[in-house]
Amino acid sequence: MVQQPFSISYRLDDLGDVAQMLLDRLGEDPVWVFDAPMGAGKTTLINELCRLLGVEEITNSPTFSLVNEYSTEGHGIIFHIDCYRLDNLAEGYRIGLNEYLESDNYCFVEWPAVVADMLPEDAVRLQIDPDPSDPGLRTLTYLGARYAGSFKYTVKEDE
Repeated sequence: MVQQPFSISYRLDDLGDVAQMLLDRLGEDPVWVFDAPMGAGKTTLINELCRLLGVEEITNSPTFSLVNEYSTEGHGIIFHIDCYRLDNLAEGYRIGLNEYLESDNYCFVEWPAVVADMLPEDAVRLQIDPDPSDPGLRTLTYLGARYAGSFKYTVKEDE
């Protein structure tokens, strides 16, 4: 089956709907990688995904801790991983990133480029791009793995 990318354009007010749509379509895959410029909304989207998966505690960026672990009732442990401070693949192995990625638990990985060789081929790959002409608008593109259909999220008109 040919894998096709899809794009979703959204505003932050739509984030709950976008996260639910992603979980409905891609939720069976445990490893998700998020590539985007600083401040594009990677952590914000991951926080919403965690909330929808049943995380009740406060979620935040693991930039300094590298990995945050969140417990849920129905989905076990969720790992939120931030590779921004890693300098190379060896550092990923030193922190045990391969063990997280092989755990079959949800792993949401920010700044994945430095550990790309460690990521499973079937990881959900998402790119977030802010719209330079409209700071409130984002485009999220699914770049890979298992999804074979396409859909388009309709941006809500400002009232």
